[in-house]
Amino acid sequence: MLNLLLRWVIYALAIVFVSWVVPGIEVESFLSALLVCVILALINTFIKPLIQIITLPVNVLTLGLFSFVINALLLMLAGAVAPGFEVEGFVSALIGSILLSLFALGISRI
Repeated sequence: MLNLLLRWVIYALAIVFVSWVVPGIEVESFLSALLVCVILALINTFIKPLIQIITLPVNVLTLGLFSFVINALLLMLAGAVAPGFEVEGFVSALIGSILLSLFALGISRI
């Protein structure tokens, strides 16, 4: 349980860092970043697998690069749902989703 809470807080810090680095992504407070973590976890659990199955042919044709587009669109969805979190465009969402994916990879390795 403590491990899960620690990952949650570190991922929220990663969201705050990404909002600081990437223009077009804004987080109002750390509490908003914690809420975004929960929303992204729910989106990645329930919506992302369905979208990946639907877009499987396109993903195969692009050798998996369409996954970046899916991640960016899901980050934009989180920005539309979460209060205090805004994503202002596809390019910002794409860069932010790539950075968040790298942070998530690092967090899972720790």
